[in-house]
Amino acid sequence: MTTEPTRAYIGLVKWRNQLLALFCLLVFGGVGVLYFQHWVIRKPFGIILFVGEGLSPARLAPTRAYAAGAGTRLNVDSMAHAALVMNYSKDFAAPDQAAAATAIATGERVTNRALAINGDGKPIKSILELAREHGRATGLVTDTRLTDPTSAAFYAHPVESTDVEKIATEFVDRGNIDIAMGGGAAQFLPNTKGGDRQDNRDLLLELRGNGFDIVRARTDLETIPAWRRPKLFGVFSNGDLAFSNQVEERSQQPSLLDMVRRAIQLLQYNPGGYFLVVDAGLMRKAAQENDGERTLSQTVELDRAVGIARSYGGPKSTIVVCGDLAIGGLNLNGFPFRKDSGIALLGFNSAGQPWITWATGPHGTKSYGPAKIPGKQDRSETQQVEQPEPAAFYTKSALVTVEDVVAFGSGPGTDALQGVVDNTTVFEILRDEL
Repeated sequence: MTTEPTRAYIGLVKWRNQLLALFCLLVFGGVGVLYFQHWVIRKPFGIILFVGEGLSPARLAPTRAYAAGAGTRLNVDSMAHAALVMNYSKDFAAPDQAAAATAIATGERVTNRALAINGDGKPIKSILELAREHGRATGLVTDTRLTDPTSAAFYAHPVESTDVEKIATEFVDRGNIDIAMGGGAAQFLPNTKGGDRQDNRDLLLELRGNGFDIVRARTDLETIPAWRRPKLFGVFSNGDLAFSNQVEERSQQPSLLDMVRRAIQLLQYNPGGYFLVVDAGLMRKAAQENDGERTLSQTVELDRAVGIARSYGGPKSTIVVCGDLAIGGLNLNGFPFRKDSGIALLGFNSAGQPWITWATGPHGTKSYGPAKIPGKQDRSETQQVEQPEPAAFYTKSALVTVEDVVAFGSGPGTDALQGVVDNTTVFEILRDEL
């Protein structure tokens, strides 16, 4: 005869066994999920996209020579995969900055002057916004203004790509980026506080109220703790950041390398992984001005930032380095010695011939069209000063050229970079790795 205590003990044993079975089932299920995510799907923890503004195949050999001589190897040269990238826009053979950035950021070709919107004016979701939806921490780093079209294509959808006030507003109101660093503070501050905004909104104050740490100098950037998932807005200049040879300004500002390193350190503490966009825009700004030294030195800086990203991101991260458009038609001419580098490649050679020439830009001595109107011929006809880096034809700013750009990749998914691909392929590679 079973007593009451015995029945209670038996019931307790049954409950214990059921709970143990449930616990084992949950553990088994959890292990299965982890196995599926990390061994079957093999999604990379870190995804990093570099956009090199003006990075065409013709830029590579002069950059190698400038960095350390013709025989040197850049960091991008050691990446496992590479491809030529076709970059025409929906209406022109050469894209403008907005259309080129949109194709990379959203995977859709648009007309020139359109920024992350389609022909009906409707927003196109960017890869950074998709990464956010997949639970990844997101970051954006640039050495120009955070509101420039290349950066803005990843978070904003303005009707006018030049409406920087609206673009800055979207950054704050949409709230899709955890870490942002660059220049352009004036677009986030009202004119009463030294900014350019006409609506009196202090967006830096609003970001601080939303939990962001606001940093304005390189030293402040290094003090941000890396033990928590951060919300960081670093803005280090009212306009673009300083070029690498502007020593005094650079002493207060982080380099592209510094910002990439800190962004990875801070983003990697999110257990769901991270997605980082790096826009190297100063190399385009220098090319527009026919400044060969700055163009090449900023391209070297991009390459060094890529090396840091590969080191800190690790070999299992997906890293893509892609040009957006070609500009200016820079050429390194003549017969510099194999080990000539740096300033040895600037100015004129011993025969009085220019080492570096351009196709178009402000160093030109001939011009057509509106520049031939009387009263506007000071550059083309009355000013015949010999330029150390001459351009074939004068334009106020060097023109975009109809030319393929180049992309490099390492890590999961980047084996699709081979041969000749569309610039929208970059978006597809990154989307498939989210």
